[in-house]
Amino acid sequence: MTSTSEELFDFIAAPLKVFVGKGDNVSELSKLGKRELGFTFSFPVKQISFSSGLLIKWTKGFAIEDTVGRDVSQCLQHALSRRDLDIQVTALINDTVGTLALGHYHDEDTLVAVIIGTGTNACYLEKADAIIKSQGLLTTSRDMVVNVEWGNFWSSHLPRTSYDIDLDAESPNPNDLGFEKMISGMYLGDIVRRVILRMSQELDVFGPDSSKLHVPFILRTPLMAAMHEDESPDLREVSRVLKDILEIPDVPLNIRKLIIKVCDIVTCRTARLAAAGIVGILKKIGRDGSCGVAGGKARPKVGSQIKMKRTVVAIEGGLYTKYTLFREYLNEAMAQILGEDVAPYVIIKVTEDGSGIGAALLAASRSASSVVDAVL
Repeated sequence: MTSTSEELFDFIAAPLKVFVGKGDNVSELSKLGKRELGFTFSFPVKQISFSSGLLIKWTKGFAIEDTVGRDVSQCLQHALSRRDLDIQVTALINDTVGTLALGHYHDEDTLVAVIIGTGTNACYLEKADAIIKSQGLLTTSRDMVVNVEWGNFWSSHLPRTSYDIDLDAESPNPNDLGFEKMISGMYLGDIVRRVILRMSQELDVFGPDSSKLHVPFILRTPLMAAMHEDESPDLREVSRVLKDILEIPDVPLNIRKLIIKVCDIVTCRTARLAAAGIVGILKKIGRDGSCGVAGGKARPKVGSQIKMKRTVVAIEGGLYTKYTLFREYLNEAMAQILGEDVAPYVIIKVTEDGSGIGAALLAASRSASSVVDAVL
């Protein structure tokens, strides 16, 4: 993560060679000729073509300066060549686009894909002539995938609290990824920790101040979820997390119940914000029951007939798949925002390994007939 570009991509290419070697007889592999590889690279890039992109900046703790500004597909391609692998990088995507590809492969009505895990992002299928930025580009495609990068979304209407503001200010990337810091698994546990810290300072409900409470990100979101979903009569899991992780022993039952309430409020807000983001995309493509696309006519009156098309939203990420209450809150919010006439036409489907299978599908479709535009 902090080495050189060559070492990083060699690190990727080495196990790939082992993997290919296990699955093929060497003589058989030579008959097949060059193979196509889909490369999922979930960092900000300037996409130059379907198979190449320049790294804009690293995130998630990576800091390999000599890669910035370079074509990451070429970097991997050189590493493959150094290991005599006759493999061509033919598709460069991120995990959100891979999720859309996988969802669309299984169900052609899949038009939106969302990642809600440690980080968060979304993408959707848009009419090419509706994308102002791409006007003038040579393309035969009627549709194009738009990678929203909604983690960077910001608006004065977002309900930021003092806990959100403090978390952002003390993070390694202040004033960046504002929406992600309110809805992704990387940050939810720390929001709860900050609330508990303030409770301990102002209400004196935990006894002596715990030094662990002052440690950023010590309360990870899976631990927060475990407390939130604790259904034992004496809330044993809440007590365990407070004692073992935050070093707050002997917390009374009524305070443990209060901790669950804090987790519930944070989770509910997160789920509803994520749901609003999804509905915002549906509105943009005219799939929210409105008359026309965003900026069009007003929503039909209650009781009027709405001609709706079925729309599938592919979702991947542990926050949605493993956190039951989060999932319930998000689905509930989607139904409330869309309304009873529209909600049945919007189906959420969970995908698995869009990063891997989705990239492979795109590479395969590119290889088979060069009609990836038709697949997406």
